[in-house]
Amino acid sequence: MAADRAANGPGSEEKQRYAPVSEKKTPHNDGSENEGAAIKLKPKITLINGVTVIVGSIIGSGIFVSPKGVLQEVGSVGISLIIWLACGLFSMIGAYCYTELGTEIARSGADYAYIFEAFGPFLAFLRLWVEAMVVRPCSTAIVALTFANYVIEPLFPTCPQPEIAVRLLAALCITILTIVNALDVKWSMRVQDTFTYAKLLALVLIIVTGVVQVCRGEYEHLVHPFEGGTANVATVAIAFYQGLFAYNGWNYLNYVIEELKDPYKNLPRASWISCIMVTVIYVLANVAYFTVVSPHEMIVSEAVAVTFAQRMYEIMAWIMPVFVALSTFGGVNGILFTTSRLFYVGSREGHMPEILSYVQVSRLTPAPAVIFMGMTSLLYLVSTDMYRLINYVSFVNWLAIGLSVVALLYFRWKRPNMNRPIKVCIVWPIIYVAASVFLVIMPFYSNFLETVLGCAIIITGIPVYAVCVLWQSKPKSFNRFIDNMNIFIQKLLLVVPEEQKDV
Repeated sequence: MAADRAANGPGSEEKQRYAPVSEKKTPHNDGSENEGAAIKLKPKITLINGVTVIVGSIIGSGIFVSPKGVLQEVGSVGISLIIWLACGLFSMIGAYCYTELGTEIARSGADYAYIFEAFGPFLAFLRLWVEAMVVRPCSTAIVALTFANYVIEPLFPTCPQPEIAVRLLAALCITILTIVNALDVKWSMRVQDTFTYAKLLALVLIIVTGVVQVCRGEYEHLVHPFEGGTANVATVAIAFYQGLFAYNGWNYLNYVIEELKDPYKNLPRASWISCIMVTVIYVLANVAYFTVVSPHEMIVSEAVAVTFAQRMYEIMAWIMPVFVALSTFGGVNGILFTTSRLFYVGSREGHMPEILSYVQVSRLTPAPAVIFMGMTSLLYLVSTDMYRLINYVSFVNWLAIGLSVVALLYFRWKRPNMNRPIKVCIVWPIIYVAASVFLVIMPFYSNFLETVLGCAIIITGIPVYAVCVLWQSKPKSFNRFIDNMNIFIQKLLLVVPEEQKDV
């Protein structure tokens, strides 16, 4: 962290002697096409990659396994479909606001970078603290466990899956993807592209099957779509909250914007293409489900897509669990890729250990940040409380996004002459902020105790900030230890501080 850099501490001379590895003959500057280029993260993400990052991060296992959260609150097919559409439109507004933020503050880190710029390091650190300690590693572990469950399920069709096998397979998934992300950005993008196409293929298959069902006259659950509705203001609000979680991930490209080619054009294009695509797919997939399963069956089913496949594809029903496994594998890759950049930026600002902002000299990846993310995710695999932890801090996501859009309004007020390649209509951020207030308050109504515990987790970041960031005069022995650890990791991974300009 900031105080741990120990620029003048013991061992700094050795560190300075070792750090300029880029001046030596390495695979990066041995006469290849990259010779003479600065050692830093390079823009390698294309428009297509950007779309797959967003789409692959939004679409997880939820639309295949349990799209029932909205339906069970409102009771009717028609209202549930309207809410799915409204959640997609709301996400588009958020993505629209983030295109302005991402192009006026072209730094990776998304919410963290925007909060840091507008409201200072303290609030930004608290956001980073919750993400680094709970949200991201927990999410990675949970998605990896879902992947493992669906891979192992065919091997144990009539008995419970051995927990140790599931966790070992989840650990293997995280380890493989950590290695891929540490080695090459293009490799990780190929993984993201491939598995995003796989999940889209599965959803297109479901939608096409639904169209065939409608053509055959099998749409009895859609004839009177508003029958059986139990909706009121409270249930619609909870259903809207549930639906928005299925769209979580629309802002993930902002976390890696420094690596996006031509961000002023590709960020808005990728955001619009992705949000429109996901909204259309989510609504049509739900319509397709209702051509085969009843609303009651959807609510009680443990995996709606599997039930759908068993009825429609019979002997080929096994393909749906495979598609769910592919979807979750790609989801793990997306979380690892984007989160490592969040840690990288946090380290660059002095809020995480300095070594996490170092770049591998030949691969040009933030290898230490990727490995750190992978290791923390593996640690959560041994926990039985990770689902509870993620519920505790779920509202923090909306708080951070809401603050980021407030930052947009703040910049309009305090920095009217700020360079804005994209400038959104002021009405949209105001609408989004108003809705975000509701999204932050809502958990106190629906899950008061869990939300209070989540606030307590956030507060634990305050003493950490005081000790690790504000306290500058740490003991020399501690500074020497940190300095030696940095040098050891530099030698082990061949990583150096990023260079700010080409040499």
